[in-house]
Amino acid sequence: MTFRGRASSCFSQFLGFANRSFNSYKLPGDPSSSPSLTYGIHIFHCPDEVGIVAKLSECIASRGGNILGADVFVPQNRNVFYSRSEFVFDPVRWPRKQMDEDFLKLSNMFSAIRSVAGVPALDPKFKIAVLTSKQDHCLVDLLYGWQEGRLPVDITCVISNHHRGPNNNVMHFLERNGIPYHYLHTTEENKREREILELVLNTDFLVIARYMQVLSGQFLRTYGKDVINIHHGLLPSFKGGNPCKQAFDAGVKLIGATSHFVTQELDSGPIIERMSAKM
Repeated sequence: MTFRGRASSCFSQFLGFANRSFNSYKLPGDPSSSPSLTYGIHIFHCPDEVGIVAKLSECIASRGGNILGADVFVPQNRNVFYSRSEFVFDPVRWPRKQMDEDFLKLSNMFSAIRSVAGVPALDPKFKIAVLTSKQDHCLVDLLYGWQEGRLPVDITCVISNHHRGPNNNVMHFLERNGIPYHYLHTTEENKREREILELVLNTDFLVIARYMQVLSGQFLRTYGKDVINIHHGLLPSFKGGNPCKQAFDAGVKLIGATSHFVTQELDSGPIIERMSAKM
């Protein structure tokens, strides 16, 4: 896999749409020869206390589900718990509506700040908008992943502060697939954030693909939903521009990519996923 492919993989792992096949997978103890299993993910964020992992596991197992993997993070000196669980289940035994009800009970039990269950094969696709600037490579990689079906989202539009001519390959692709392209010239005095907000009103979240502008706190508060950035460096180290050069100058032997939520402070939002490669 190329480094660029690793970067887009960070984004697809956030969505929970890994390239998985469960046609031959059998639940432990399931006597049936070919159970119909579906892949699901659950993201949980709540105040930390004893027993959260046990209750999460019990919730899934009690409906016949089987956990494939779970990542748990409890920051030092902070009373907060994060987890991301991947599991398979039989939708006949655990209907989608019942799943939401079960995880809601769990949320209430632990006063959760966030509890999100996702079943890519059953849920509506997320609606996203992509913000980009002059360089095409990150945008092209996302569009390629979308075309391949690795990123099953609805791309409502691409917004850029850089003009692309009609003969540009990206423009040809967008026109062929019916994806609108909006050019908004920005200056130091006017970042065109009001116009961007109007264009992304009905999206579920935003993706930044080398958009060389810092979104203001006012924009983030007004939008009120997740904004995801893929930084070409291993955060929390080497923030800002030229992270590969920063790493090289520091004598680091690994480079990488980090997908993270965008906050007002540059490259400092909560980390979603990191992947690395040797220099």
